[in-house]
Amino acid sequence: MSTTTVATSAEVTERPTAGPAGGPGRGKRGVVASLASHGVLIVASLIALFPIAWLVFLSLGPDKDDYLHPGRIWSKMTLDNYSFVLQNTNFFDWLKSSLIVSLGTTVIGVMIAATTGYAVSRMRFPAYRKFMWVLLVTQMFPVAVLMVPMYQILSDLQLIDTYLGLILVYCSTAVPYCAWLLKGYFDTIPFEIDEAGRVDGLSPFGTFARLILPLAKPGLAVAAFYSFITAFGEVAFATTFLLDDEKYTLAVGLQSFVSEHDAQRNLMAATAVLIAIPVSAFFYLVQKNLVTGLTAGGTKG
Repeated sequence: MSTTTVATSAEVTERPTAGPAGGPGRGKRGVVASLASHGVLIVASLIALFPIAWLVFLSLGPDKDDYLHPGRIWSKMTLDNYSFVLQNTNFFDWLKSSLIVSLGTTVIGVMIAATTGYAVSRMRFPAYRKFMWVLLVTQMFPVAVLMVPMYQILSDLQLIDTYLGLILVYCSTAVPYCAWLLKGYFDTIPFEIDEAGRVDGLSPFGTFARLILPLAKPGLAVAAFYSFITAFGEVAFATTFLLDDEKYTLAVGLQSFVSEHDAQRNLMAATAVLIAIPVSAFFYLVQKNLVTGLTAGGTKG
């Protein structure tokens, strides 16, 4: 009896001493790991923000060669570059063209991609898998190969130097990727929701529009953001298919500051900063759904 009692008491006295010894060790490792992860994130953030800060800094230099001597900008910072771009160029015409083309591509592209992704996700028509692979194959061709046939098609349709022609060209790039993205997202929505809609008397399109699309907002936000960025920053197609200076997009208008023997880099920097404002605003509007949309679509293929 006494031996058992002594042994049990010894075990009891040993257990509390082992706990605190391991506790602080684990706590210290947690603090060190937390500090290390925060340090890595801070360094990564600085690396990501440095090009933006550098661009803003160069845009404040009044001379086109200030980028060669950035230290001199501190003593002569000015907003004259922004005033010149806004008052003496076609910046607002470029902005209008960019918004028309980008928003048009976003609306039309997301509509087509959503219906395509939903059809492949829910309907088992012949060769539906091969159809999705065909969409991927269209992404394999470089811009240089597509330029001539697309120009010929738009010329036959009399869509050269029109916003609609450029929107259709951008949709040919945005729709295949967005269709794959949304197909994966629609796969995560239970099929029972479709069946419930049909029981309530909704048509297939009514089920899609009234039940599925509201649940797919994160995926639609990612598709919209990709379509918008694709059209907003593209240069090659816009340079080829837009002929009127007033219809130039911002990306094409930016090239007007570069000539054969000269480059007004201070004005380019100021224009680039102004170009980033609409994109940042659009990103702010959809950023709540971006992470959810990007991760949810990857759970099913």
